[in-house]
Order: sequence, then C-alpha cells, then structure tokens
Amino acid sequence: MEKTEFTGLEEHGLRNLARIYWHLPTPALYEEAIKRREGLLAHLGPLVVRTGHHTGRSPKDKFLVKDEKTEKEIWWGEENQPIEPEKFQTLYRRLTAYLQSKEVFVQECYAGAHPKYRKPARIITEYAWHALFARNMFIRELDTEKLKSFKPLFTLIHTPRFHAIPEIDGTRSETFIILNISEKTVLIGGTSYAGEIKKAIFTMMNYYLPKEGVLSMHCAANMGEKGDVALFFGLSGTGKTTLSTDPERRLIGDDEHGWSDEGIFNIEGGCYAKVIRLSKEDEPDIYECTRKFGTILENVAIDVRTRRIDLNDNSLTENTRASYPITHLPRIVREGTAGHPQNIIFLTYDAFGVLPPVARLSKNQAMYHFISGYTAKVAGTEIGVKEPKAVFSACFGAPFMVLSPVVYTTMLGDRIEEHRVNVWLVNTGLIRGPYGVGERISIKHTRRIVKAILNGELEKVPYRKDAVFKFMVPEHCPDIPKEILNPELCWEDKELYKKMRRKLAEEFNKNIEKYASELPEEVLEEANPLVEEG
Repeated sequence: MEKTEFTGLEEHGLRNLARIYWHLPTPALYEEAIKRREGLLAHLGPLVVRTGHHTGRSPKDKFLVKDEKTEKEIWWGEENQPIEPEKFQTLYRRLTAYLQSKEVFVQECYAGAHPKYRKPARIITEYAWHALFARNMFIRELDTEKLKSFKPLFTLIHTPRFHAIPEIDGTRSETFIILNISEKTVLIGGTSYAGEIKKAIFTMMNYYLPKEGVLSMHCAANMGEKGDVALFFGLSGTGKTTLSTDPERRLIGDDEHGWSDEGIFNIEGGCYAKVIRLSKEDEPDIYECTRKFGTILENVAIDVRTRRIDLNDNSLTENTRASYPITHLPRIVREGTAGHPQNIIFLTYDAFGVLPPVARLSKNQAMYHFISGYTAKVAGTEIGVKEPKAVFSACFGAPFMVLSPVVYTTMLGDRIEEHRVNVWLVNTGLIRGPYGVGERISIKHTRRIVKAILNGELEKVPYRKDAVFKFMVPEHCPDIPKEILNPELCWEDKELYKKMRRKLAEEFNKNIEKYASELPEEVLEEANPLVEEG
C-alpha cells in the first residue's frame, strides 16, 4: 500500500490514525516539537527536552517474548526477563487502540553501516523529538524513491503516554520495553527516555548478527591516518566516548559495532554522549556538538530567558545526554566501515586503586576480561555503600546481550587469534590508594597511554608479569611517571594495598563461576586471579 498522510501502517495494526508524519527532516521535526511544547530551542540551535520521571534506562522493565523459537536460545535471567506471547499480543492490541485518532511520526532508517549486514528499521513515535532522536541515531535513507518501497525488518513503536497495566500485561510496572524477537517487533511505553529506542534495536542486532557470523559489540571505534583501527570497550563512566573521540584519529562510532569477516562497521549513524560537566578543554569536539542545530539535549539545564544551557547543572540527573548525528563531528569515517582492528582496549574504572593504568592481555586473558566486564562503583553513590563496589557486566554490555555471553566471548577470541590483535586493559580509575585516599588518574596521562598503545611505543618496552592478575604490565611508558605504572609503589599503606588487591581478586573469582563450566580451561588457568593468603 502506498504511504500517505493517513495510511501505510495497517500491517502493524495501526488504523484510523489522525495523521502520519513520514520521514520529516530535522527542521520540520524541530517545528513540530516546539509547536507541541516538547522542547525548547536553545542558544546556537540545540533542542532541549525533558524525559520526566525516567532519566535513564529501566532495565527491570525490559522483557523478551519467550516462545518456541527463543526459549532455548536466549540467555534468560535478570538481564533477559521472559514474558508470554499472549501478554505481548494483549498489550499490542491495547496500544494500537490507544493510537487511534492520534498523530504519529515515522522514520525509516538502518541499523548497520555495512550494506550486507544492515537491517532496515521502522521507528514509529508519539513525540516529534523521539523521531528526531531516531533520525540522529540510526543511518538515514535519503533516497526518496527507496523510501517509497522501504520494507522494514524491525518495527519499533514508542508511546510514552501509554502505560501498561501490570495485573493484565504481566509487566513489573506501567513502564515496559518488550522485544518480540520472533516477530521482530519492539514496544516501548511509559517512558520518554530516548536511550531505550537505540538500545532496543541494538539488542535485536545482538540476536541476529551472530547468526550471520558477525560479532556485535558494545564498543567505540576509531581509525588512524594509516588505516589502523582500535576498539574501545567500557561501561558508563570509564571514558569510552572521551578516549575514542581523538583529535589525531577519525571516529568510526562511539557505542555499537559489528565485526564481520571483512572488518568492522558502525551499527549507528549518531552519538549519544553523556554531557554532565563536559569540559571544553578535555572534550572540545563533543562540547561543540552541544551547541549545534540538530542536537538533542536530554535533561540539560537551560535558562528559559537567555536560552543558554548549563552543562554543570545536575539538578535533574547525572545522566544528561546529547544525541547528535555523527556528521556533527569534524573527524569521522563517513562510510562507517573499516578493516580489522589492530588494538582492542578494555576500559575500567577501578575504584579499588589496585589495577595498573595499563596492562597487556593474551587472547585467553582478553576472553576472561571481556566476559567479566569489570568496573567499580565509587563509594558514596549509593546509600549504605562505604567501600568501592565491583560491578561486572558481561561483554561490557550485559543488558543488551540476548545470547549466552560465552557466544560473544568465543567469537571475540577467535577474531583476536585470527587477526593477531593486541588487547589491553586500561584503568581510568584511581591510583595511589582506594576511594577516599587515592586520586583519579589524569585524563592527560590516560590519553598518553592510549597514544602509546596505538602508535606502537609499548611494543618496545620491558614488561613484568603481575603476580596476582597474571597479565603483563609495561615498566615504562613515555611521559608517564614510572611509579604509577606499578600501583604498589605509589601506595603509602602497603598492607592496605594487599588487602584491596585480594578483595578485588576474590570478586573476579566469584563472578567468573557462572561461566566457568562453558569456558575453556586454559582461559581460567591463564587469567583467573590468584587470591593471596591473609
């Protein structure tokens, strides 16, 4: 059926709509968002919006439909909660009834820059600014003739003002993010947080890409002048976006990538950067994106009279965000594809202060640290937390990995071996002591370490083997004080250092138990930390 102002969504059960806004460009979406009072136009052009009660993802409200196809394939558990097909259908029928006589916005785009592996997605939203978010974050189809015959593989419907009824729908609350993998459909409701849209599509890709022999990864990627590629894995707060946006390299993407037999490719077409206390000096490129037309600023403070923003204001949330097309950045790989990586960097914020600023990992150690996905919460961020708290997120993105983490880990190990990739663990957290005593390593030093990795300087220095974590630690790095490369040397209290190191080693050992039976023995032998006596 031809797409018109009133038709074209009947295949999704959406009928009697008041109006369908097909493929509106950015200026038109601005006009609709402002006309509907969804946001404010800020100084220099960004659109400032509020997400209301939800200022971050709602992982406990995410469900996957459990049917004959998915029952034996999905890694069911806390990250992937099951819901019955009948509950999904009941909720779907009520949602389509809710949308009758309402206006919706549609953006048709792609997930995946590689022509062979990209997936066409239709994003249907209740708000204009969420359509702009989809337009920013996914890969646009600018050919109007192709849009006329666009056939989506994935369909996502986002209705923030429609709420679930837990007693009827089987949800935990009125908020829901439900992925029906078999029907390739996503329903999101009861939340305006736009990050749910991009992560839902990423989750779908994490199911389908591995079936095509492509490793889907929650990581950033950039490329040097000679075409050398680097991947950056890391959980929130470890510096993934900051370090991958390098003034001497071109950004491929800041968050989601696939790795095929031909190389890597960006899954997205935009960036979704955390911008609280963003520094113009340390992150000039991202800072400039917060001052551009087309950028969406979520929950960023704004003076309604002067229309100037305040990136230091966390009165709404610490999780302030900027969504912008990757073309807003000055140095990018426009095609979104590149060859196989030469270096992989795992970023961790170690609040225990015992990991070195940089260590080299073997293939088996890389698999171990990938499936561990370690970082730490700083004491004081949660009520009752008085010490650093270890956090493990498999594959550095457990909430989005629908298959067993061992599947992704094995694929990574195979690629590391086949392409002889160097793998590094970089601690962007504390040195000279634990939280309350130590200090965070300077971004200047971390950038210099990353530069030494990427330009091969660390190939030419001597290494020592860590007695507990078993990885290899460089004894020298250009422009880095030698004592901070060995954490024990810069701790005043040596006994406290050993105590904290032992505690972290125990945390690693405890976490790996859930995967131990499926991992090769050599991975555990080569990487599982030794717990010291005492």
